[in-house]
Amino acid sequence: MATTRILCAGFGGQGALLIGKLVAEAGMAEGKFVTWLPSYGPEMRGGTANVMVVVSDKPVGSPIFTKMDVLVALNQPSLDKFAKDTKDGGLIITNSDLCGDPENKDKIKLAPVPLTKIAEEIGNVKAANMVGVGALLQLTGCVERKSVEDYLSHMMKEKNPALLETNMAAIDKGASYVS
Repeated sequence: MATTRILCAGFGGQGALLIGKLVAEAGMAEGKFVTWLPSYGPEMRGGTANVMVVVSDKPVGSPIFTKMDVLVALNQPSLDKFAKDTKDGGLIITNSDLCGDPENKDKIKLAPVPLTKIAEEIGNVKAANMVGVGALLQLTGCVERKSVEDYLSHMMKEKNPALLETNMAAIDKGASYVS
C-alpha cells in the first residue's frame, strides 16, 4: 500500500465519521501517516456527514482530495453525490439496503453489502457502519483489522462492553460477507 484515499459518507447518526476515525486511529497505531478531515451538514442527526481519510506509508501533503480510491456510501444521497469522484478502477462499498448502483458502475469495483440487514441480524441496526468497517478492511487492507479492534476495545471496553461485542461481531460479518 502506498497511499489510500477513502471517503465515507452518510446521514448524520449513521456512523460515517466513526468509520473514518477507526481507520485513521488504526493507521496511526501502525505507524502510518494519516489524515482525518470530517465535514458536517447543517444538522447533526439526519443531516449529511462525510469524512476524508488518507492512509499512507509516506507523509501526506494535504488531507483534501478530489478523487478517492474508496467510497463507503451509507445512503443513496451520498452515493449520488460522491460516486463520480471515485477514481476509475476504484472501489465503492454501498449499503445495498439503501443504495442502488452508481452511474459509473462500469468504471469502478462495486461492493454492494446489505449493511442494515446484517446489523439487524446481529441485533443492533446501529452497527451497520461497523459491518461497513469489516467490508472496507477486508477489501482494501489499508489497515490491519487487529489495529481497529484494539482501538475499539480501548475506546469501549469499560463504557459499554456489550456494544463492543456487537461491534466486533459486525466487523466480522462485514469482512465475511465480502470474502
